[in-house]
Amino acid sequence: MEKLNARLLNWASILDPQTKQQAITTSTMPFIHPHLALMPDAHLGLGATVGSVIPTLGAIIPAAVGVDIGCGMIAVRTQFTQGDLEGKDLADLRQQIERAIPLSAGGRNRTMRDTAQTRVKALEALATDEQLARIDGPSRHWRLQLGSLGSGNHFIEVSADEAGRIWFFLHSGSRGVGNRIAQHHIAVAHTVMSRYWVTLPDKDLAYLVEDTPEFDEYIADLLWAQAYALANREEMMDRVVDQFERWMSAATGTEVTVDEQQRINCHHNFSAKERHWGKEVWVSRKGAIAAHDGEWGLIPGSMGTASYVVTGLGNAVALHSSPHGAGRVYSRSSARRTFTQDDLRASMVGIEYRDTDAFIDEIPAAYKDIDQVMADAADLVEIQHTLRQLVNVKGD
Repeated sequence: MEKLNARLLNWASILDPQTKQQAITTSTMPFIHPHLALMPDAHLGLGATVGSVIPTLGAIIPAAVGVDIGCGMIAVRTQFTQGDLEGKDLADLRQQIERAIPLSAGGRNRTMRDTAQTRVKALEALATDEQLARIDGPSRHWRLQLGSLGSGNHFIEVSADEAGRIWFFLHSGSRGVGNRIAQHHIAVAHTVMSRYWVTLPDKDLAYLVEDTPEFDEYIADLLWAQAYALANREEMMDRVVDQFERWMSAATGTEVTVDEQQRINCHHNFSAKERHWGKEVWVSRKGAIAAHDGEWGLIPGSMGTASYVVTGLGNAVALHSSPHGAGRVYSRSSARRTFTQDDLRASMVGIEYRDTDAFIDEIPAAYKDIDQVMADAADLVEIQHTLRQLVNVKGD
């Protein structure tokens, strides 16, 4: 860890100048308490750095939570081992998962499954009538998007840990509805700043102040979107389990049931009210997971690399947080200019995936070395399991 200034502490050994300056700018906001913590995977983001932990006293910055509110990971450890999968058609398993879960930006279900309907009803009950009308307005498809993956760095994986045990692992968030909620409240924050003639070092650091209607509406919508993201991952994981059971039963000729030995579901784009350094603050983790002492968490690498199941060390200086993944070093456009489909194929040797140039910008070389990120995080989390991909599912 290094101290970049009195209100900015950094755990990233790989940090480009633009990202560093962005974090320094955010740390100057007057309501940061006690300091901003920059995680090992930090990279440039909208307004605030992705891979940063931003504790705010009496205010919140919507862009510092991120536009995919509640984005995060879920993993399930099963009773199966890598040996149980040998000789079986992993391409067929991948295709079954792809048929069961809508992929890609804008993807949604044609009909609502019973499990999704139950979750949708719970989400409707969580919102007031006024709030639900506000959510439904620009996001009329959110009910049908529950149980869909999205695109970009979102993925579904079947992996094996260091002991050969099979895990299901996926990454997704609050889909279109979370994005629209975020964009709406970022725009509201801009309007509030203009109304009161507030000068900002970056317009996307626009904030909302506690005890105002704008703040209360944002927090209500934020917590709802976080609940949606959690439910979305649960719905997808249930479908992965179901498809694996169907595939395994067909391959063995006997009925197979997955024994879920562990299930972990955690956000890495979210905000929560917590107590740090003597005060109640809103801790916005934009590309970071909570890592309270003993808390289970998930840190994915990139396509073709390892992912990690961890427990938090409760590092108070790091605000009980840790990195959320590898962190980009190439933008999507620069990755496409730099790497080829053959480069991606070489990175994915031995992994069943859909071979397409749509994923070039997700090549491991476009990200920081996940092993270096984990080395930088040695005082933030303890690694419990190392996962290696066998099957990878992504949306275009």
